[in-house]
Amino acid sequence: MPHSEVELHSTKRQKRDVTVAKPKNAVAKRGSTIFAPFRTIGLVSPTNVPFSSIPLGKTTFQITTSVGRSLQTYDLKRGLNLVFVTRPQTPADITATYAWKEKVFAAWGNARNGEPQGIWAFQRGKKVAELQIPTDLDQPIKQILIFGTWIVACALTRIEVFKSDTFEHYTTIFSVSAKKGDNELTGGVCNMPTYLNKIFVGRKDGWVEIWNVSTGKLIYTIVPPVRNCGAVTCLQPTPALSLLAVAYSEGPLVIQNVLTDKPALILNAGTPDAPVTSVSFRSDGRGAGQDGRKDGVMATATSTGGDVTFWDLNKGGRIMGVLRSAHNPPLNTRTATVRGGISKIEFLPGQPVIMTSGLDNSLKSWIFDETPFSPVPRILHMRSGHAGPVNCLQFLPSDFDGAEAGNKWLLSGGQDRSLWGWSLRRDGQSTELSQGNIRKKAKKIGILASTALSSHGPTTTLDDLKAPEITCIASSLNRDGGIGALPGKQPIWDKGNDKTKLSDAQASGMTGWESVVTAHKNDPWARTWFWGRKRAGRWAFKTGDGTDVSTVAISACGTFALVGSVGGSLDMFNLQSGRHRQRFPSRLTPAQLRQVKLQQLKTLDKVAKFQTHSKKTFAPGSGKHANAITGIVVDPLNKHVISCSLDGTIKFWDFLTGNLVDEIDWAPTIRITACRYYPGNDLIAFACDDHSIRVVDIETKNTIRELWGCRDTINDFCFSNNGRWIVAASQDSVVRVWDLPTSHLIDAFRLEKPVTALAFSATGEYLAGATAGELGVHIWTNRSLFKHVPTRQISEAEIAQIAAPTASGEGAEGILEAAFDDGESVPEDDVVSAPVVDQLSKDMMTLSLVPRSKWQTLLHIDLIKQRNKPKEAPKAPEKAPFFLPSVGEKNPASILPAPDAAPKAADGTMSRITQLERSRQEQTFTAKLLAGAESSDYNHFIEYLKSLSPSTADLELRSLSIGDGGEEDESTNELLQFIRAMTSRLQQRRDYELTQAWMTVFLRLHFDVILQSPFLMNALAVWRQTQDNEKARLDDLAGYCNGVVGFIRSPRT
Repeated sequence: MPHSEVELHSTKRQKRDVTVAKPKNAVAKRGSTIFAPFRTIGLVSPTNVPFSSIPLGKTTFQITTSVGRSLQTYDLKRGLNLVFVTRPQTPADITATYAWKEKVFAAWGNARNGEPQGIWAFQRGKKVAELQIPTDLDQPIKQILIFGTWIVACALTRIEVFKSDTFEHYTTIFSVSAKKGDNELTGGVCNMPTYLNKIFVGRKDGWVEIWNVSTGKLIYTIVPPVRNCGAVTCLQPTPALSLLAVAYSEGPLVIQNVLTDKPALILNAGTPDAPVTSVSFRSDGRGAGQDGRKDGVMATATSTGGDVTFWDLNKGGRIMGVLRSAHNPPLNTRTATVRGGISKIEFLPGQPVIMTSGLDNSLKSWIFDETPFSPVPRILHMRSGHAGPVNCLQFLPSDFDGAEAGNKWLLSGGQDRSLWGWSLRRDGQSTELSQGNIRKKAKKIGILASTALSSHGPTTTLDDLKAPEITCIASSLNRDGGIGALPGKQPIWDKGNDKTKLSDAQASGMTGWESVVTAHKNDPWARTWFWGRKRAGRWAFKTGDGTDVSTVAISACGTFALVGSVGGSLDMFNLQSGRHRQRFPSRLTPAQLRQVKLQQLKTLDKVAKFQTHSKKTFAPGSGKHANAITGIVVDPLNKHVISCSLDGTIKFWDFLTGNLVDEIDWAPTIRITACRYYPGNDLIAFACDDHSIRVVDIETKNTIRELWGCRDTINDFCFSNNGRWIVAASQDSVVRVWDLPTSHLIDAFRLEKPVTALAFSATGEYLAGATAGELGVHIWTNRSLFKHVPTRQISEAEIAQIAAPTASGEGAEGILEAAFDDGESVPEDDVVSAPVVDQLSKDMMTLSLVPRSKWQTLLHIDLIKQRNKPKEAPKAPEKAPFFLPSVGEKNPASILPAPDAAPKAADGTMSRITQLERSRQEQTFTAKLLAGAESSDYNHFIEYLKSLSPSTADLELRSLSIGDGGEEDESTNELLQFIRAMTSRLQQRRDYELTQAWMTVFLRLHFDVILQSPFLMNALAVWRQTQDNEKARLDDLAGYCNGVVGFIRSPRT
């Protein structure tokens, strides 16, 4: 820990160390009691495992990619929409895939790393078969090939052969060599049409062996055409019979005639630094020649670059086009975390479409359909995610209309210079916010020029034209115009000083303007974005002192953006016009500067010093931060701006004048690294470099809580949706949850890697987190929304390591599952026994202890029944022989009718026993209601009604009637007595929300009868008057309490 030897704040150190002390008795570790893993979003093709494709009929193709321990299948016709995710997860990472007929085979595990190994078969996302691999296999399987009746699994130096019909292991083929290591199968395996039971194997020494898998014998060996070709890197059969493309590590690509063992064509397709690792041939008979009407197009790619080269193999072969930066190239620096390189390219059979996948976590389809003919395809579909680790997260806030965008959309900024919006409801809606036509911009500056086609040097990435990586996000949708904001063509990130175009401001005032502001690494410009249009905005705001941007903020109204710098400057800009509006501290006019000098002269007088000693004042233009600003907050009413800095100070600025109003100084012992604000309670939390979180009341400027427990640097933290919890992630890989009212650590869990970013949804359903070095974003669900979660204080010894959410969602607990999960039994020490008291005081309005989901289900019982209604009538089971009992029957003799069984009624509708049981239940409900009416005590009736299930309670309420004696007979009028029972409960000030739910359902069912009866209308008027009186009384009490609290919190008192 970097600050463990500092002698300052020793008392706080002792307070933190006390929580770490291990108890004498061993404490059982436990996972998180509040958060349950849900799933991981943002993964498409993050591994180096090549994708596999298969035609689905004659209309579409399905593409399957690996995301670690599960497979994701996309449908090309639907725009690469995700259709299947495999379950269960494999025990280890997937190393090879192959799609065959309706199944997808996946090899997983590496015995050299101590992992188990296996080959599983999936169909429509479910595991349907498993291949039994030999027990002596100690090498990872890196390629799977299926043809005819054979399944071939290629390892490092051996090949396993299985039967495709029975999945039984057939034989093992060992490749031998004179020199150690030359038998490594670097080029994989392939088969060729018309070559029955034959496979071609590429080796490290450059040989290509031909094996008969049926006999297990080596038939022939093809040697390299020239010396020093290097290892075989790729094998691919051509559409022409008996021609095989062989790529070598030193650069040559040879198209070999297998029948004559002579090279038909030799091309210098690669270099020793960038050998060809993937080859594919176009099979629709077009694409070559000057007009694109000839056959013979080959595409090559390398894993060390992001370009795809297209070759015309006619007349000796030539390069006819290069698709520059189809994927991000890998960075050569050791510290680079942004992935790149192409893992596989493949022309779809009979189609002018080529699929590409890369290590940049993307899958793309390209089509040759441009007119006039172009040898380079255009993008058709694309599915991708972050190519680098995620830096920051933020759930999109709800807009002014109260839409649920805050629970659906998650913004993330990564080290790959991209800003993504992830949909938690539909995966296909996730999108990257556009930064303009990058490819068109690249052509203008010459990156994609035709003069660079023959270059084999390092490629240029299109990401160099994007904005630097995002480090901070701020958003507000109150002025977002949606898809119609500022229609037409607008400039992107205008860095000029001329922002005087009033027409732009007038147009944006009618349609809305930018709603997202981002800060970027090592860049002095903060940039704006249109969320509705999913594109970059018009403005780029520069810091006041020209140093790099450190943090940004946006006002709650969505009109102003604030930019803080590394040098300590703080500036405010108008998002509508792009103009600079204020500087904190404000720039002084000459007259103000003279007044400041006069005031400084007055302070030299001792009398003036004594008079102003008790009052803390700040001169206009003073108070600038001395170090980098790490957090900015604007209050909801735009009265004050709060900023914190690494200089250890918290400054309160006047929003209009820019003058410093107040200041909290924790320097020099504490440096503030971040701040978070919750407007519901006017509390602001600060993360400090001493591994603590301090909570300050904005009104009184006092520190009300200090939260200790983090063992390392705090990476990120956030408030919960209701402001009761603070969730923090530190560098020690632990996510901790503190309860603000008690200051207790109530939950914590440890992950394999540190969490670098956190975000809590506005509705409280989800917690999002990004882990170090990973491309996906983990999502947890909040269990406390649907069931009781113990919130007792826990110790560090109870923190257990848990697995992060997975891309397949296996073992996850969604919102619906959490609602209907009974859960595990709560330990006795987690339950605090409270005294059983029905009501603390008769003057207090008390809520019921009935679960919220129970009475909410009653309110929406009709909708639930309609949704759960079967779509088709139940089908009768197949008839079995009379002597066979039904499935699950314990007593075979029970198929015969019992002698004492009650016969059915004459009409065949219901037996007398069933009718009697139902009548008893109805009599209980009615009897308790009428008994309460006689004694004027409805407590027993209310308790019985609370014990009924929502469906039973709905049935009982529907069965209420006026009675045989008419509406004037109060002894039998069940509707009248029910209204009086609810009125009595409301007068007792108990079960308030339950009473409202019951009356809502009651009025919905019997409103027509009530409107026709004056007796019922009078009883309903009494209930309404009682409710109005209680509402007025509660409003008076709430106003009185608010005034008292405001008086106590006011600094003047």
